Amino acid sequence: MSDFLIKGALGILTGRPGAAARAKSDIRVRGGVISEIGSLAALPGERIVDASGAVVTPGLINTHHHLFQSVLKAVPAGMNEALAAWLRLVPYAFWACIDEEALRVSATVGLAELALSGTTTVADHHYFFSDRYDFDPLDVLFKTAERFNLRFVLARGGATKGRAFDTDQTAPLPVERLDRMIASVETAVRRWHDPSPTAMRRVAFAPTTPTFSLYEAELKEIATAARAMGVRLHSHLSENMDYVDYTLAHYGRRPVHWLAEHGWLGPDVWFAHLVECDEGELQLLAKTGSAMAHCPQANARLGSGIAPADRLHALGGTVSLAVDGAAANEAADMISALYSAFSLHRAQKGVGAVDAETVLHWATAGGAHALGFETIGTLEPGKQADIAIFDLDAPRYFGQHDRVLGPVISGGQPRVRASFVAGRPVVENGRLPWLDMERLAADATRIVARIANKHDEGRFRATA
Repeated sequence: MSDFLIKGALGILTGRPGAAARAKSDIRVRGGVISEIGSLAALPGERIVDASGAVVTPGLINTHHHLFQSVLKAVPAGMNEALAAWLRLVPYAFWACIDEEALRVSATVGLAELALSGTTTVADHHYFFSDRYDFDPLDVLFKTAERFNLRFVLARGGATKGRAFDTDQTAPLPVERLDRMIASVETAVRRWHDPSPTAMRRVAFAPTTPTFSLYEAELKEIATAARAMGVRLHSHLSENMDYVDYTLAHYGRRPVHWLAEHGWLGPDVWFAHLVECDEGELQLLAKTGSAMAHCPQANARLGSGIAPADRLHALGGTVSLAVDGAAANEAADMISALYSAFSLHRAQKGVGAVDAETVLHWATAGGAHALGFETIGTLEPGKQADIAIFDLDAPRYFGQHDRVLGPVISGGQPRVRASFVAGRPVVENGRLPWLDMERLAADATRIVARIANKHDEGRFRATA
């Protein structure tokens, strides 16, 4: 199944910058690797993948997600709250209600949504770890991703200190001693992490936030431990002005400059959000090769703002694209993220802020670079055949003069005709053939009712 010829595409978006952003005709795959692109005749007996009337792109790369939140969409208490109150009312209020089955169903919902939008690589930031669990969240997440045949990076989060919110009416959050956190990450690396260029599974060290979840004295030790293990470093940073105000008040530095003093910048580091970065911080991120996971929809939904992804890109920095958790982004798919990035930057800064090809580059080559996968992210000979084929048979695409840009500029519900990871099928004929969607919908409805009841019971006991 890893040898075939993609034939007859309307156009190819390669994920590469500049004049190389587009290609034409056909793509030959041999042994899960792209061997040729151009006008190609089928070889005797060669399997043909029909791409007529469709657009071919690299598989999309989602660099920051929270799969446990796929059963926390549209929680009424948090729908119209900004970040701090939303955190308190949604993920931090419900985390203890997520048992093993709930996490498995939630991850399945999230990965299905991503795969059916053309995603082939997912980085999931799981940041709740508690000795109250009778299951291993990492085991659940890796095994669920394996069913989808997606490349999967587990960003192992956690905290050594709790966070104060806008009220003290928050249940105590799970924390770990630093030595236990590091030992747990080491265990995960030994079990799951594959450092090879074509890996399907990797681990990153990803404390929830360096600002609110760690003690300053722990920062260098964590960065040193991550590098000794050979894994990347990830966290939330500068999602809104709370981060900036905190580090200025406590350390006299803005967040990026503060972290630079503790070894938390470099080409092996990527941060989610970075909405509130000034010019000096952006220049330092670009200079050190520290990457941004740009989450345009979630930042807009929570009223946090629009990250200066366009400026970091202009400085030569690495920008990737992410959907963030579904609890703050009820359409947690990469096509919606592409459209949001394309439209929001132009709305705020003018039409010269970004073009469609640049946004696609962020979602492919930028994501591969941020996660350290240099064998994926673009369509060119020698790269792994992580590929998505998008149909253009919905009315939203009718009448377009430059139809190749349809998947980026039109938003909405995409139809992925087929997708592949290393030439192996993920989506086939617009479906995940092994997944019973009716059962998944029923499971999700049942889980939502159960965790809502658990949450309400816990709140009643706390106030009784």
